[in-house]
Amino acid sequence: MLPMEIWQGLLIPLLGTGLGAACVYILKRELSVNVQKALMGFAAGVMVAASIWSLLIPAMEGSAEMGRLAFLPAFIGFWAGTLFLLLLDHVIPHLHLDADKAEGMSCSLPKTAMLVLAVTLHNIPEGMAVGVVFAGWLSGNADITLSGAFALSIGIAIQNFPEGAIISLPLRAEGMNRHKAFWAGLLSGVVEPLGAALTIVAASFVVPVLPYLLAFAAGAMIYVVVEELIPEMSAGEHSDIGVLTFAAGFTVMMALDVALG
Repeated sequence: MLPMEIWQGLLIPLLGTGLGAACVYILKRELSVNVQKALMGFAAGVMVAASIWSLLIPAMEGSAEMGRLAFLPAFIGFWAGTLFLLLLDHVIPHLHLDADKAEGMSCSLPKTAMLVLAVTLHNIPEGMAVGVVFAGWLSGNADITLSGAFALSIGIAIQNFPEGAIISLPLRAEGMNRHKAFWAGLLSGVVEPLGAALTIVAASFVVPVLPYLLAFAAGAMIYVVVEELIPEMSAGEHSDIGVLTFAAGFTVMMALDVALG
């Protein structure tokens, strides 16, 4: 059984998704293009900062005994995470926001289901990231503190808020009732605590590969940022809003990790 504080940390990101999805009860229409770009940029900034401070740096610090080769576990893990997400991207059918053509294997799923799958797909590395950091704390890794693990959970929750809104509000705009749109947005984030819990269990059996797992989660998150979030925040008419909110998200996550970690 996992300690209660671990479950609290794993559920914080889902709370962020749920609060974002609850926007269907407050807002009457879909978010404007500029607001969506701003939220995508903020989420991208949070994920990049989390990948560096919460995952890659601890991965290299945890391999310090390797001397000049301390980068190797982070290098290998990062590439493994990138290729893993690339594989999922080509296998799982999903539809990105404002896209007309679905990606992944061809199927007959409705558009709403594939929109939810798109968000679920990029929630997988976030759940793994939270899980592997808490696993590092449980294993007694001196480079990972409980407050630092909670900082990552809070940072992911902050960037999950817009994700919940971005998935539920378009569904509501297409005619789905508020309750169903809310649950669709919330369910897209359920994979995070589940993935985090499974990652903790796996890491408990293979503690020596913790640096690889930390970097694996980082590679998966950076893949999502480059493949999905940055193109979406830059699509259409040129705007600097995505860049500015990226910087805001990056600095918020950096401050959380350094201040609490």
